[in-house]
Amino acid sequence: MRRGEYPSLAPVGYINDSRNKSVVVDKKRAPIIRKAFELYAEGNHRLEDVSDFLAQNKIVSRSGKKIHITRATFILSNPFYTGLFRYAGEIYEGKHQPVVSKKIFDKAQEVLKQRGRPHHKQKNEPQAFCGLLSCASCGMMITGEYKVKKQKNGNIHEYVYYHCTKKSKLKCPEPCIRQEELDRQLSSLIQKVSLPADWAEKLNARLEKDKAKSAQSVSAFVQTSQERIRAIQTKLQRLLDGYLEQDIEREIYRLEKAKLLSEKKSLEEQSARIEQKRTGWLEPMAEWIKEAENLPEIARESNLFAKKVVAKEIFGSNLVLANREARLTAPSGEDLSGENQWAALRAAHQFVGQKPESQILEYLYDCARTYFIKNS
Repeated sequence: MRRGEYPSLAPVGYINDSRNKSVVVDKKRAPIIRKAFELYAEGNHRLEDVSDFLAQNKIVSRSGKKIHITRATFILSNPFYTGLFRYAGEIYEGKHQPVVSKKIFDKAQEVLKQRGRPHHKQKNEPQAFCGLLSCASCGMMITGEYKVKKQKNGNIHEYVYYHCTKKSKLKCPEPCIRQEELDRQLSSLIQKVSLPADWAEKLNARLEKDKAKSAQSVSAFVQTSQERIRAIQTKLQRLLDGYLEQDIEREIYRLEKAKLLSEKKSLEEQSARIEQKRTGWLEPMAEWIKEAENLPEIARESNLFAKKVVAKEIFGSNLVLANREARLTAPSGEDLSGENQWAALRAAHQFVGQKPESQILEYLYDCARTYFIKNS
């Protein structure tokens, strides 16, 4: 444990490597666990939502069922994912690779702490699409309400309606909408802004070219930096030799050594930063292209939580409910590229029929690349 070796079964997202008795990252499951932390840290998702998300990505209990919220809580509060581990009531520094940043982990702990406080049970539990849309008339949020209708013949019908919270002082005229109809409309909106397969193929081909260029430029820069670092190391050794031979006074030696070490550290950090800046955007953009291409599949499925997640990513806070119709607040033709890669994709769809496909893809690629470089 002092060596940072975890003496037990690795948690989900990691694998025990029996060859060298270490714990390594599970490349398939680790990104799913990271996404679960990020979703919960946002503060508007429940533990049940996390269980649904994990089940959707085939992380379930041994019996094949959705994991219980107690298990979800254990995962979200396990410091192992940040590079630490708890054993026999004590925290140790592990040598395994973290999959969740400390910042996201701390946010998730704060949400767990807030949710753990006593509160009165609501008459209506939060519904799947709550927090996604606002009212087009008064600007208040759209909330969900569960209703049960009992007929005289004994039949029972269960419904979920979405309507304005009507918390504005103004009288709101907006009617309610059934969950099934809202689901259909949101699915249609998601499908309309998905990435066509031929677009995805062309964007991936362009990305592969950029990968090759980035690798070459980074390699040249790193080589130059390494040569400068080796030169500094040579100077340090000569400086030390001069000091030992008493050719250089102690104070001069200390000052010159400090300058050289400072320069060396700056070069090392600059090299790492440039490498990250030039290549760190490539993988996230590749993942986004794949995710955007798979949107129709999510739209066809019955998982309302998954639809809410992608709708929030694609449309942000721009979705409104107007006369039982879910639509975007931004008028057609408005330039949405400045927000993020999803906004650029929405704008690209608006250009179809107005501009050549090559120009549309060039526009989409440049906007998405700019966003990912900025956030790498």
